[in-house]
Amino acid sequence: MKVLIIGNGGREHALAWKLAQSPRMKKLYCAPGNAGIAQVAECVPLQVDDLEGLKHFAQTNQIHLTVVGPELPLSLGIADEFRKSKLRIFGPTRNAALIESSKSFAKELMVREKIPTPSSRTFDQLEPAFTWLESCPLPIVVKADGLAQGKGVIICATRADAREAVRSMLEEQRFGQAGARVVLEEFLEGEELTVMAFADGRTVIPMIPAQDHKRIGEGDTGLNTGGMGAYAPAPLGTPELRQRILDDVLSPAVTGLSRVGSPFYGVLYAGIMVKDGKPYVLEFN
Repeated sequence: MKVLIIGNGGREHALAWKLAQSPRMKKLYCAPGNAGIAQVAECVPLQVDDLEGLKHFAQTNQIHLTVVGPELPLSLGIADEFRKSKLRIFGPTRNAALIESSKSFAKELMVREKIPTPSSRTFDQLEPAFTWLESCPLPIVVKADGLAQGKGVIICATRADAREAVRSMLEEQRFGQAGARVVLEEFLEGEELTVMAFADGRTVIPMIPAQDHKRIGEGDTGLNTGGMGAYAPAPLGTPELRQRILDDVLSPAVTGLSRVGSPFYGVLYAGIMVKDGKPYVLEFN
């Protein structure tokens, strides 16, 4: 079997390391890969957003399966392009990937499917956002609507901080187009939990729960990053809580996407805040 992995980070290295152990693996490629991945796979000099180049490589090298790591190619529609050309690919379509690439889309889905999530408002203009901030409870969480590599979330303790965060996104374009719209979200105090699951548009199979630590500083301080480390299984994820997350979060999300004609194929990541024993969704990836 010939497999192509798309990406160049630690996630793709872990995928490559494990897939290389399969007795069915004939040849493993990674585009673009990195020095670590090169120890277990052949790295290909193609960038993750070069959809035509990646598709041509898969066709000419008779790739049996392509596994997509990063969110960018998914948001650009790589799964759609591969499937049009009858190429097997593991990952959601562009429309299904909106659950990660647009926080406002994800919020609308959660409200529609009655998935527990902090209350929020979405804005694309400065003044209405500032007006709403004058009376909202504090702290408040300011989120760039689009993909910002895990850095587009700012927890603001004061209204001045919140206004500055909104201004940096809407006016100063700190995150480019990703911040052309902002989601202002209720702050929840609790403990975070990550639950990922395999999905095929109908069936949802959860993995063991993990905890992902995003803050850059010691003692869980500073700005969010794409991830400073994670471990699994997390003791917080009891069997009872895992079942509740499956029933109240993961299954309704997959059902809701299928209901609007965008079935989700791939791994769905639910970033959960557990407050008073109840799970609330902070984000989907």
